[in-house]
Amino acid sequence: MASAEKLLAGKRIVVTRAPEQAQDLVRALERLGAEVILLPMVAFAPPQDSGPLDRALRGLSGFDWVLFTSQNAVRFFSRRMSELGLERNPPHSAAPRMAAVGSATAAAVAKEGFHVDYVARNTTGESLARELRSSLVGRKALLPRSDRADARLPAALRESGADVSEVIAYRTAAPEALDPAIVARIRGGEVDVIAFASPSAFHNLSAAMGSNSELVALSTHVRFAAIGSSTARAMREAGVAVEIEAIEASAAGLADAVAK
Repeated sequence: MASAEKLLAGKRIVVTRAPEQAQDLVRALERLGAEVILLPMVAFAPPQDSGPLDRALRGLSGFDWVLFTSQNAVRFFSRRMSELGLERNPPHSAAPRMAAVGSATAAAVAKEGFHVDYVARNTTGESLARELRSSLVGRKALLPRSDRADARLPAALRESGADVSEVIAYRTAAPEALDPAIVARIRGGEVDVIAFASPSAFHNLSAAMGSNSELVALSTHVRFAAIGSSTARAMREAGVAVEIEAIEASAAGLADAVAK
């Protein structure tokens, strides 16, 4: 019997995160004894037109809040500030408050040298909007995000009374090439779990397989895992059975959900 430390011994788990984001999840799964197969299904790049982001960054003192929903948003936001030579820590009166969805995103904000004023208790953007409702009424909020982000969060923020400015901080794209041997193993059902950390990763794999129906059929005998409710919802809307859904949207939370 597998020990408590090696609950995933003998299990083959496909991780679809981008390499620069996957290491925490890979380490957590390997500590549990899993054989991790890395198949990056997303790649990230700066926006094609950085003008809106640049204007927002140069006018940052005009916002009351900056709301981060992902580590990527933090990374590209901070990188562009540095490229523009903008001051990271202006006088307190000129600095907007910063909020994050989830502990991993909050840690990324702090790592970049910003003060984290609020961390959503529940790990969805909609939860952030609900929890900050009283602090957002009549306030200007900057929402740096992916070019593929949906409209649910800005709608929830506006319902909370916030004046929301959305800007594309980064682009989410499909990888240029996939390892055909790994794709063959997935098609043959030679893996136990496929783990997704974003709707984009799922949709990109579906496109690479050539048919959504193939993933639907695959999910009847390979377990599909989602890092959080947004990813799980996108997968279920496509007809895929999601057996594993992390309670906490983090690498540790996803690894724990897979083990359980």
